[in-house]
Amino acid sequence: MANSELATTYAALILADDGIEITSDKIVALTSAAGVDVEPIWASLLAKALEGKDVKELLSSVGSGGGAPAVGGAAAAAGGAPAEAAAETKEEKKEEEKEESDDDMGFGLFD
Repeated sequence: MANSELATTYAALILADDGIEITSDKIVALTSAAGVDVEPIWASLLAKALEGKDVKELLSSVGSGGGAPAVGGAAAAAGGAPAEAAAETKEEKKEEEKEESDDDMGFGLFD
């Protein structure tokens, strides 16, 4: 990653940490104070990408895996277990059929 990319990212993190709104002008001001030349277009693109987002929340939820498993778990607890069991048996049958189709070709890996 280039120095200018790192500088704009660090500037956005500094602004977010201080609770200041992330704008392209503020990113350019921080990077110029640090002695890094950044084209204003990159600062404005980063500011627009982070507009309306809570950067601290984004950073703290990086390794959390999201909320999708919780929704799936709630559906299973609500009575979706028989449907899941049926889906698993269908998948097992499909896997068995795939193995059998390899034998129909007339040769195997160790023949």
